[in-house]
Amino acid sequence: MEKELIIVLDFGGQYNQLIARRVRECNVYCEVHPFSLGLDKIREMNPKGIIFTGGPNSVYNEESPHCPKEIFDMGIPILGICYGSQLMAYMLGGKVATAPVSEYGKTEVDVDCSTVLFEGVDAKTICWMSHTDYIEKMPEGFAVTAHTPVCPVAAMECPGRGLYATQFHPEVMHTQQGMQMLSNFVYKVCGCAGDWKMSSFVETTIKQLREKVGSGKVLCALSGGVDSSVAAVLLSKAVGRQLTCVFVDHGLLRKNEGNEVEAVFGPEGPYDLNFIRVNAQERFYSKLAGVTEPEAKRKIIGEEFIRVFEEEAKKIGAVDYLVQGTIYPDVIESGLGKSAVIKSHHNVGGLPDYVDFKEIIEPLRLLFKDEVRKAGLELGIPEYLVYRQPFPGPGLGIRIVGEVTADKVRIVQDADAIYREEIAKAGVNKDLGQYFAALTNMRSVGVMGDGRTYDYAVALRAVTTSDFMTAESAHIPWEVLDRVTNRIVNEVKGVNRVMYDCTGKPPATIEFE
Repeated sequence: MEKELIIVLDFGGQYNQLIARRVRECNVYCEVHPFSLGLDKIREMNPKGIIFTGGPNSVYNEESPHCPKEIFDMGIPILGICYGSQLMAYMLGGKVATAPVSEYGKTEVDVDCSTVLFEGVDAKTICWMSHTDYIEKMPEGFAVTAHTPVCPVAAMECPGRGLYATQFHPEVMHTQQGMQMLSNFVYKVCGCAGDWKMSSFVETTIKQLREKVGSGKVLCALSGGVDSSVAAVLLSKAVGRQLTCVFVDHGLLRKNEGNEVEAVFGPEGPYDLNFIRVNAQERFYSKLAGVTEPEAKRKIIGEEFIRVFEEEAKKIGAVDYLVQGTIYPDVIESGLGKSAVIKSHHNVGGLPDYVDFKEIIEPLRLLFKDEVRKAGLELGIPEYLVYRQPFPGPGLGIRIVGEVTADKVRIVQDADAIYREEIAKAGVNKDLGQYFAALTNMRSVGVMGDGRTYDYAVALRAVTTSDFMTAESAHIPWEVLDRVTNRIVNEVKGVNRVMYDCTGKPPATIEFE
């Protein structure tokens, strides 16, 4: 049976893959394609529905992305989101203009619960707005289905043509009933049955990797984190001993983590892998000496990783492919495609201009963290590995504000180990998306015993999130923070102050740099 498909046409929004991920949560396969995807290609793909993403442009600017008007007459249901809603209105004869009042953030929206898109949704619901323009006049045949005090067309529809639009973003977590809205579109408007599972992704990806690699040799950049571990096992199942996993211990790992990674993936571990450990701590410390700017640190670490992999590949001989555990939030934050650069990830935007491999393979590039974990479970990876704390490729290099030194690494390793131990002991770790200790570049006066100290401040971070695109600061019980603080200032030499980061994402990122 041919699988059901929803396609997302990307008009430059940061949430394009998040929309796809939400549709996949409805057990319907979804792919993102550029807005310029031709009508013939769309017909060939035979989607059950189309979703237009948001974007940073104004539809009435000539250089803004558009699509052929004929797409609205193909008989395929379309949902326009934000820019996509304005584009639908504009192209079908409505009017889009600069809004008298812009809307950003959580907004109470009045919706018409009798309409198919808002079936099961509260009459007043919280949605995520992010717009400067608005639909001033709807096209002929459309009806308003939602509004706010300053946005008269927060949603509109023309059911006879299968056309629906929302000015807000149903795909983000801040839209409280957004999944209900997307589910209504997928099932009630598009008529999908919902028979796609993550196992389908695993099976298809293994088959595609086997075909791509053929008889070639593959080197996997293994960090021991969730993403690279899942990528390694995918490749192992696809090409077996043609794969060599290279684990670079750059001296920026969590306490004892190098040995833990080797215990899992090395010769004594459960996987039939070619495994090489490279201890390159001094090499990385030397390259980072005197460097304080976060992007510079990321790019130095990213380039040095690649150079180590290239050297190891030459020792193996004739390696064609480099495999990385890049996931979608890495891609978006690195500014690839049309989005703005937030921070370069060492395996994406942090790559050097020249890489001595035939091709870089990133089998998880379109997945979010929780989807990667589901894929890991499908692959039979133990839960304790699948659900281990996320750890960035640049490691503690971006959890140390300012210059990286061996002594600072020791401080943050020890503080982080205490924090993670107490969080686990208190049983609050299961509800957290990510938690860690970071070392600020601030030193302050303190008192220990009868003496004056002038030492560093450690910052503790904990967030709740499912997709890592947005996150809320976690409410850690005070008694846990109190215990962690006491232990750190007493047990970690060089620290006399501990702070807790209460900032969400946005405006902050989850990591410190």
